[in-house]
Amino acid sequence: MPSRRITADPGWFGLYALPGFLGSMLIAVGALGVGWFPLSAHILQWRFIDFVQTETIGLALTRSFVVVGAALILQAWLIVGIDALHGKIARIETIYLSLIAWLLPLLAAPPLFSRDVYSYFMQGKLQLAGNNPYESGVSVVPGWFQSGVDPLWGDSPTPYGPVFLLIEKSIAAISQESSLAASYLFRLTSIIGVVFICLSIPYLAKAHGVNPVSAAWIGVMNPLVLMHFVAGSHNDALMVGLVCIAMVFALKGHFVIGVIIATLALGIKPVAIVLLPFLALIAAGSGASFLRKTKYAAIAGTIALSTLFVSSALAGTGPFGWIGSLATPGTVKSWLSPITAIGMLIGESLQLLGFGNVVDDSVSIARLIGSVLLAIVLVLLVIRPAGRSATRGVALSFVALVALGPVVQPWYLLWSIPLLAVTGLSHKQIRIMVLAIAAFTIHGIANSSATADTFLELGDGIAMILAGITLGLAMLASTAERSLILGDKTEQDMLPTSTAEIESARERELV
Repeated sequence: MPSRRITADPGWFGLYALPGFLGSMLIAVGALGVGWFPLSAHILQWRFIDFVQTETIGLALTRSFVVVGAALILQAWLIVGIDALHGKIARIETIYLSLIAWLLPLLAAPPLFSRDVYSYFMQGKLQLAGNNPYESGVSVVPGWFQSGVDPLWGDSPTPYGPVFLLIEKSIAAISQESSLAASYLFRLTSIIGVVFICLSIPYLAKAHGVNPVSAAWIGVMNPLVLMHFVAGSHNDALMVGLVCIAMVFALKGHFVIGVIIATLALGIKPVAIVLLPFLALIAAGSGASFLRKTKYAAIAGTIALSTLFVSSALAGTGPFGWIGSLATPGTVKSWLSPITAIGMLIGESLQLLGFGNVVDDSVSIARLIGSVLLAIVLVLLVIRPAGRSATRGVALSFVALVALGPVVQPWYLLWSIPLLAVTGLSHKQIRIMVLAIAAFTIHGIANSSATADTFLELGDGIAMILAGITLGLAMLASTAERSLILGDKTEQDMLPTSTAEIESARERELV
């Protein structure tokens, strides 16, 4: 059987690939000044690196490169989106080949937008030293600070599952004492996650009657993927990739394999546990009785527990050690979390009224209420599908985890974006998604020190405004891009394209 030739739409490179490639090149060069190098890295002694990391002009230039590069990528992404939604891009290969061009320069850049990757490395070293990462923070390992770990997490136990502990341990053993080398190996695992998402999107989109090209544009090509899955190398990339692959196997009727893969995702980040009940519902089938659904739920639970026990035994930790450390991310109060922000606002207001320092108590109460609401929403999504497919249910479960959870990071949006894209978006939902991605892109730039304290000694607030103006101008550079963001009579949606496709999707996947 002849192999399928990979082809893209005519003119794809100049129209779509090149602008994003140039943007990524600027970011990669800028990362040499504002990216995260461990203090122990020999590269810091290089004259050029010392110049861009310490000299005022070098810092200003590299920060400018990151801002302008992000603006170019965001604008290129909007241009691709306009053409994808209007049917001018016929082949999904155009999206994927352009995405490869966009991410290539970032593969060589040091960690940017986050240094969590160094925590991964030291947690691996912690295990090699015979310590349990669910009981100890990395600060017990000599040299942890010089290896680039954020002091905020020095004494915190890991919140990750046993599967990722095995990955951390393996990479730490391969990297020896080089945390910088380890960061590139962790980036490789993130790239694998992105590849999994790319492989899943065509099948999942077609299963829901959605255009795969449009789904790939918003689901995996968006700037947040480049910033946080590639440049930031977050383990969320591998988790999301495995979630998508698990959904594909489940929809193809491979229930057991789907549950095993879902459990591997859970073994990376425990939030993936929301996937399991929906896999059971898919296996039970549309209109199944409560008894049949319970049967498949029990099978899914048994398979998941068995997989967790095996991975925990290999990692040398207890199978449920991660449960006690789930609160680790919540030790930080972030205004990005709606629930935490409400608690902080109420606490600060009460303090101004003379009730004393009640911020911590107010945040705790708000988070408790958020947890109760989250539990109710997750249960309702499972027991009352209301015409939603299982894939949509998983996507909305991730949305609920972010909206009602105690802490939100920009890359948390990527838990749900691919699954929302493949299950269809209305005009309004596309605009909301684009604006959210743009807003968190700006946040990532402002929060990465890429715009902080320039040679004019601008403060963080002014620098964030300047970054926002730069990115905003790029977003609104043409009438077509304004129509995508603000909407007009020509806007296109990403909903199923025919009644037959809608009915076909319902027959296959309605829970």
